[in-house]
Amino acid sequence: MSVNKAILLGYVGNDPEIRYPEKDKPVAYLSLATNETTKGGLEVTEWHKLVVWGDNARIVERYIRKGTQLYVEGKITTREYQDRMKITRQRTEILVSFFEIVGRRPENQSTNN
Repeated sequence: MSVNKAILLGYVGNDPEIRYPEKDKPVAYLSLATNETTKGGLEVTEWHKLVVWGDNARIVERYIRKGTQLYVEGKITTREYQDRMKITRQRTEILVSFFEIVGRRPENQSTNN
């Protein structure tokens, strides 16, 4: 038995990018920032790449913008691709199976992407 489950609560760092690799099958790409404070008092931000397919991608396209606070559940995936220079790269992403909009980032706080 094995388990691959990611649970995140953070703020969206960019407006979603929506693509249609197949007709009527959208995919949304966005980043999510999570923060933690170290023992030394430093705040460390971790960026996560999210991928959302199908009807959920349509919801993302309609309602989610930079600064939206999201609760996310999904699985961790790693894929290989070739960049424009034909160099093979790896990218680790969260394939989102469930999300809930929690709120918005307060106006006086910023997210650097």
